[in-house]
Amino acid sequence: MGKVLLENIKAYAHHGCLPQETNIGSDYLVNVSVKTNLSKASTSDQLKDTVDYVHINKIVKQEMAIPSKLLEHVAKRIIDRIFIELPSVEKSKVSVSKINPPINGDVEKVTVTLELNKMK
Repeated sequence: MGKVLLENIKAYAHHGCLPQETNIGSDYLVNVSVKTNLSKASTSDQLKDTVDYVHINKIVKQEMAIPSKLLEHVAKRIIDRIFIELPSVEKSKVSVSKINPPINGDVEKVTVTLELNKMK
């Protein structure tokens, strides 16, 4: 078993429950961790034997471009696509952070993390 991590994927998106959040948009950071068997890739040195992190980044960018009210919803969509499009992934953890959230306080970011196992 092994793990592939993508850290601090930057995206500008239009998520939120307030109208100004979806109209104006804001900056986000996304972290993705996937667990998979990396033993074959570690000896073959072939991309086909591993999880392509370029593909994961593409999924994140595409899903972040679809407005949602809740960060939980965005994280779930990202995980669902990872399981569908990257069949060797057995477990995925996704964190979506809104930078400088509009919550009337000095808060750097708000983060939602979702971790799911692939249904067998």
